[in-house]
Amino acid sequence: MIRHITLTDEMRAALRKTGAAHKYAHGHALILSGGVGHGGAARLAARAALRVGAGLVTVAVPPPALPEHAAQLNAVMLTPLPDSYALRGLLRDSRITALALGPGLGLRRAQEMTPAALSGERPCVLDADALSAFAEDPALLFGHLYPGCVLTPHLGEFGRLFPDLAAQLQGGADKAEITRAAAARAGAIVLLKGPDTVIATPDGALAVHDASGENAAPWLATAGSGDVLAGLICGLMARGLTPFEAAGTGTWLHAAAARSFGPGLIAEDLPEELPTLFRALDL
Repeated sequence: MIRHITLTDEMRAALRKTGAAHKYAHGHALILSGGVGHGGAARLAARAALRVGAGLVTVAVPPPALPEHAAQLNAVMLTPLPDSYALRGLLRDSRITALALGPGLGLRRAQEMTPAALSGERPCVLDADALSAFAEDPALLFGHLYPGCVLTPHLGEFGRLFPDLAAQLQGGADKAEITRAAAARAGAIVLLKGPDTVIATPDGALAVHDASGENAAPWLATAGSGDVLAGLICGLMARGLTPFEAAGTGTWLHAAAARSFGPGLIAEDLPEELPTLFRALDL
């Protein structure tokens, strides 16, 4: 059975905050960043995670990149992260409730950091470089994955991890069934992006978000929008939504924010549009 993603009462309830809770009650999202000059994608993801309601968001960066991030971030926190050993130490803090890695991370850093990030089996979004870094041997990545992981490939990244399934898709195979097969192989949730975004779990659950017709959001075809989606999902998981719920809710919010803003949208606008969207939804 395929679930079509729309705004539901359950989704509204999950997005609301209660008046009595403190920041840690809404989770702590950790976003990994790449080196000097490559931090913009992580900052986009971090801003999205914070705007969607995570209580705290920290960007973990190579020490030489700290000044670059500090010049552009205020509410988002920073921590130096020189290597995977330091990441394993950082994850001893049980208050970190979700991670995102890949956007702007760099292929070499992604190869090093991904196993460490997954060692604690926290909810985790893997996007961009965290996917492409394993193109030569996807099984190396799959061996570390678990059902709490959400992979968010576009078609190119999907083809690097699942070349045979991508070929079937190009040959006209059903996108939902192909995504389901990919999730079963990876042992993780796969969110295959596109106007018809398909989300599949390893046990076969499916959800589809159709952003066509009156629901179209063509302004999302802009650099960095996928980084924002990764941050939305991470922030929602940090708040306590299941990875499958977070993937669906994040996808819906991503498109809804784009429609709310409209023409002229760039990726930086998406997190900043969320308060307007939330007020329109009476959240």
